[in-house]
Amino acid sequence: MEGSLASRPPRAAARLTLLAVTVLGTMSNNVINVPLRSIARDFDETLSATVLCVSAFVLALAIAMPVTGWIGDQIGQKRTLVLSLVLMVAAQALAALAPSLPLLVVLRGVQGLACSAIPPMVMGLLGAYYPDRRLEVMGAWAAANGIGQAIGPPVGGLISDAIGWRGIFVLVALFSALVLVATVLLVPEVPHRRSPFDVWGALLLTGGVGLVLVAATTVSQRTSTRVAVVEVVAGVVLLLGYGLSSRGRAVAMIPLPVLIESRFLRSAAAAFGQMFSLGAALVALPLFFTGPLGMSVAMAGILFFALPAVMAVAAPIVSRLSRAHGPRVVLRSGLVVLVVANTVTGVVATLGSGTPTRVGLTAMLLVLGAGMACVQTPAAAGATSSPAGAYGAAVGLFSMVRFSGSGTAAAWVALLYPSGHLLLLFCGCAVLALLALGASFLGPDPAPMVTSELTRTSGLG
Repeated sequence: MEGSLASRPPRAAARLTLLAVTVLGTMSNNVINVPLRSIARDFDETLSATVLCVSAFVLALAIAMPVTGWIGDQIGQKRTLVLSLVLMVAAQALAALAPSLPLLVVLRGVQGLACSAIPPMVMGLLGAYYPDRRLEVMGAWAAANGIGQAIGPPVGGLISDAIGWRGIFVLVALFSALVLVATVLLVPEVPHRRSPFDVWGALLLTGGVGLVLVAATTVSQRTSTRVAVVEVVAGVVLLLGYGLSSRGRAVAMIPLPVLIESRFLRSAAAAFGQMFSLGAALVALPLFFTGPLGMSVAMAGILFFALPAVMAVAAPIVSRLSRAHGPRVVLRSGLVVLVVANTVTGVVATLGSGTPTRVGLTAMLLVLGAGMACVQTPAAAGATSSPAGAYGAAVGLFSMVRFSGSGTAAAWVALLYPSGHLLLLFCGCAVLALLALGASFLGPDPAPMVTSELTRTSGLG
């Protein structure tokens, strides 16, 4: 039965539905970034406090991913995806009625929790349907991510200008309901293997990552530095504890050897650097457009369309380049572009509020989008084709690392943007991309994986 699924992939409708779910998850993340000023004004809150609406979503999304990946192994990836979409519909509808910023932040966290199942389930299902076409389907997945990033800011800006920011959540709730119905009707289930639940490992892993991310948010809100240091230390201790407790254990949530394999580590480091750059741009540039540059919310959303639109358009091109020249070459080239482009973006943002700044930032949005596209597809293909790709929790961990980059970036923006240090803000992004580039050379180069290996690591062979 497993072989028949691999030899007869599902109809295109199933693939398109999964890509639509990906668009939903990505759009839900960034759709309120442009109208953050409107939300702050309506609730009479500071911009730094309102950025928590972004941070809460990403924190919950990142922390829960390994657990939702494991749940997919237990009850099936389709069933897990359906349950997450049900929760998404409810959380979006309630957010439209939120009477205060704290409650909106909580509901954004619930939305992030619902979305935490989307990347590992979609990546797992696509990898299971097309085990010998991984670069192509990961390219399509990356394009769907880019489309979600592209339509989120302009849709959020246009709706906020037209009917207010609450209408954004109504629209997303309706979209969620639509893809929920399509998923139930069109997406076939795949065989899943049950693995024992390592409760202790899950607590150590999610708790460690959660504490480190919460520490970044604590610093961004300019609260106690001492508390942030304690959170970081405690988080690192928990992560080290996971490494020690899972070493050599057959029932480990994610076996340690698959996590330290070079293909997985390099892919995760590159994804973190890419998502840090993307997360910073998604939050800082819309605020800069609607603030110093004096643009309307709608115009800022339309202008920002350039970055993710390039990511979406470039994704299939990146897949072809990866086949022709090797995914590692393309990934490293993308990281080099991000190092340079982030630095230049910081310089351009210091030029003032005139036309040169507007033109320069628009051009840099295009370059940043191209660099991110060159990283995203090879990193996803590398992670899912590594031995870790056979474990739903490990695919969830990879997604957690990706969105941890975005969550850390939101905290970075909240810390630096109010003081106007845009050059430092974007140079920080360049440093992260440079570190990811260095990490891509660590360890031995893994041997290219052939079709039979891809089939085996997908769990279908």
